[in-house]
Amino acid sequence: MTFKYGRRATSSAELALSRPLDLPHVSTAAAAGDETIPPTFVVLFDLLALCLAFAMTRPLAPLVQWLLLPSGPLRMQLPTWLALPENASPADFSTLPSFLWILLVTAPTTVLFMALLGGYRQIVDQTRVRLVSSTLLSQILSLGVVTLTLFTMKDLNSSRVFMFTFGGLGIFGLVGYRLAIRTFQQGQLAAGAYARNVIVIGQPAGIASLIDHFRRHVPSNRFRLAGWLSVGPRPDADAKRHGVDDLPCLASVEGLGDLLIHRPLHEVVAIQSAGDGNWLRQVIEDCDYFRVRLRIVPEALLGGTLRDLKLMFRSEPLWLPEVVLDPPHHESEKMFLKRVIDFVISAALLVILAPLLAAIALAIKITTPNLPVLYPWRVIGLKGRSFTGYKFTTMIADADEKRHELADRNEMTGPVFKVKDDPRITPLGRFLRKYSLNELPQLWSVLKGDMSLVGPRPAFRHELDRYVLWQKRKLCVKPGITCLWQVSGRNRINDFDEWVRLDLEYIDRWSLLLDFRILFWTVWAVARGTGW
Repeated sequence: MTFKYGRRATSSAELALSRPLDLPHVSTAAAAGDETIPPTFVVLFDLLALCLAFAMTRPLAPLVQWLLLPSGPLRMQLPTWLALPENASPADFSTLPSFLWILLVTAPTTVLFMALLGGYRQIVDQTRVRLVSSTLLSQILSLGVVTLTLFTMKDLNSSRVFMFTFGGLGIFGLVGYRLAIRTFQQGQLAAGAYARNVIVIGQPAGIASLIDHFRRHVPSNRFRLAGWLSVGPRPDADAKRHGVDDLPCLASVEGLGDLLIHRPLHEVVAIQSAGDGNWLRQVIEDCDYFRVRLRIVPEALLGGTLRDLKLMFRSEPLWLPEVVLDPPHHESEKMFLKRVIDFVISAALLVILAPLLAAIALAIKITTPNLPVLYPWRVIGLKGRSFTGYKFTTMIADADEKRHELADRNEMTGPVFKVKDDPRITPLGRFLRKYSLNELPQLWSVLKGDMSLVGPRPAFRHELDRYVLWQKRKLCVKPGITCLWQVSGRNRINDFDEWVRLDLEYIDRWSLLLDFRILFWTVWAVARGTGW
């Protein structure tokens, strides 16, 4: 496939980028769609909750048995089939493996009934009543299977106490963690943290119909119309005639590629009208290259009513008659797992390395008392979103102002600046850079979700302004602390194009196995002291 990405941005794109886009701040995590927990992981959470309930049942079952005995403090009169004999002994629970079959039967049957009852739909979209009832009913049905097994086996006394104690704890755990997740996500949803910004492409008549559709059918805390791109010769006059002045026309369709990187846009809706030219092919290529979801909607099906014919491809959550082209990162199980790994490893490293971090901070203050310990790293990450990360300070106070004095010594082609034996680096900073110790505070950015452990290097704003369009594709994934460039002889690569090609190779080859291989190579590179 041939792309336009080797040439400079078009004037229409520059015009669009010069206009402020009045959109609420959206965090990187929310912008990536992290409000969704893949069903596979909800199943794993269910199994974990049941295992924890099973482990807690052994110490609690004797207490439950004592309470239910006829001579116990509750003096409960239970049905004959449930009543316990006076000689029942807590010693019956000492052999935990003999009750393991209860977990082995309950776990898969709970998952099965939960799936049949719709319990694995997105938690944030379920009502509280539906969430509790589906969870409660699935566990009761699962316990019913265990009860039938007990009667078939003619098992007595202790197994029933163990089973009902385990069932009660299981219900408490399953309902509890689901309600906790739902409460948190509902709060985030109400605050607009999960809203996805949508840009629309088409003729003003189709744009007007889509705006009306969004007002009537699409919650604003889920999707926001950010603006539209024109495909005709007179967008302003046609927009006024069709009453779409309240939605800004950002540029012509040729500026889409730059907008997808420089603006926090999550989805594109292309409205295809009769008589349109070949602009749709370029829109498809832009969205494919920059990994943005594209919805293609026939204008003839917008705003009209059908008497007997029924739309077969109207799908949630926008309820549009559409063809949806999804990028690979919408396969959320792997990306969710990548985020879990990032969170766990960064949190663990921050705790384990806390003494080292404190020692480095103290060394910076002792050797350069006039410098701050941390350097605020203001960079551009996923989809052009700016964030502030931190590194340990390794340069003199006015290092940024003196960069132009060293321009003739820059060893990198393109927009990136890198100088060997940089005179701005402090003696301690040279040691920290040699072993990449100055990068350690970036673990905080990973923990927050602005960065990943593995991913392309984020860009400074002044660097991004000099990127050509094909190079900006590296911003279609979350930036990272390390990537292929860092472990492929970073000090021997002087061509920025080659650097970007390695980043794009990582994007195209991405897998969790590749991430772990890069992390292993990074540890080896750091141990050898290859930085400068």
